[in-house]
Amino acid sequence: MSMLTPPGMGGEYRITGDKYPRMRRPPRRPKFVLAIVASVLVVGLIGWGTLQLIDVFSGGGSATTASARPDCTTRPRAAPSPTAAAKSLPKPDQITVNVFNATERSGLAKSTADELKKRGFRIGEVANASKEYDKKVGSPAVLLGAKAATGTALPVLGTQLPGAELKTDARAKPAELDFIIGDGFKNLAAQADADKAMARLTAPQPTPAPTRTC
Repeated sequence: MSMLTPPGMGGEYRITGDKYPRMRRPPRRPKFVLAIVASVLVVGLIGWGTLQLIDVFSGGGSATTASARPDCTTRPRAAPSPTAAAKSLPKPDQITVNVFNATERSGLAKSTADELKKRGFRIGEVANASKEYDKKVGSPAVLLGAKAATGTALPVLGTQLPGAELKTDARAKPAELDFIIGDGFKNLAAQADADKAMARLTAPQPTPAPTRTC
């Protein structure tokens, strides 16, 4: 009987040989699972933080984030408005035009005055230009009027000749203008083009609508 055989067990449970069973610790699976879960959480947090940074720099964000942004400015933006009023401008028959020829070509003042009369303008004096302008106007024409005519009668007469210079002087009557023909003059604008220019001039003006920009 071996010395390792407990007393009373007899030979049926005798332990023989020189090798003995070794006791091993059970595998540490719970710790391994916890490590995997922790790694997944860390990766998720890093990804979430990256998305938040991208969202901040790209200007996006939730309603809460947007509401927390200060310094939003309000700027006017031109938006069509059906209730916008048209410009109040004088009609051609309310404007008196003096036609002066500052070129060496004869007959220009009369022919131009006749054409302006056909288009509804009142015609005043028709003659050669004064020494101040005679042979000194290189543009198609100089349209001269009172300062009060800058946004009224002058642009209305300007629809008849694109490229004309608009100038003012000290006269008191805003409805009386001088049409001084220069060397660059060829013809008045075509009637259809003048009518389109007049329509754009008197069209309803858009009402600026405020927009918020952050």
